[in-house]
Amino acid sequence: MEYYKTIKLKDGRTCILRNCTSEDGKAVLDVFNLTHEQTDRMLTYPDEMTFTVEQEAKFLQDRTDSSDEIEILAEVDGKVVGTAGISCVGRREKLKHRAELGIGIDKEYWGLGIGRALIKACIECAETAGYAQVELDVTADNERAIALYMSEGFVEFGRNPKGFRSRESGWQELVLMRRELSGGSQE
Repeated sequence: MEYYKTIKLKDGRTCILRNCTSEDGKAVLDVFNLTHEQTDRMLTYPDEMTFTVEQEAKFLQDRTDSSDEIEILAEVDGKVVGTAGISCVGRREKLKHRAELGIGIDKEYWGLGIGRALIKACIECAETAGYAQVELDVTADNERAIALYMSEGFVEFGRNPKGFRSRESGWQELVLMRRELSGGSQE
């Protein structure tokens, strides 16, 4: 799946949002590791990432070649500062209407509108792909992210009190959120 859009950030700079390609493997892997070092709210720790640059490049190219999955990067002044993407929850009949959204942004670029723009881009791509809903998990203490997701139409549908087990703080509660889409191959 392909995507391209230019946005103006809150500080006046320009940000390019585009689908990742194989050439972005190293930059995307670097920002993935950085964002996972910067906060304890991500799914994995940097030391758990076992992808090589070549494997990441293939993953990104597979997303570009996909009709229903995508990885989008945010680039400011030629630097990759974040990524977001959607992936199919499952290929079986009972699951294929659901997409999962993941996002990570370099902390230095928080608060500039990149997160909202990436979420909107993922929703747009999920609509194009024909999904009926987009889902995500967020740690319950991440109030800014929850407010952002809610402002983009996501609603809470449950909680998992032991969703993450943090090396730093122990159990982290996850808020399960979803957003219905106007498209979708099934009602």
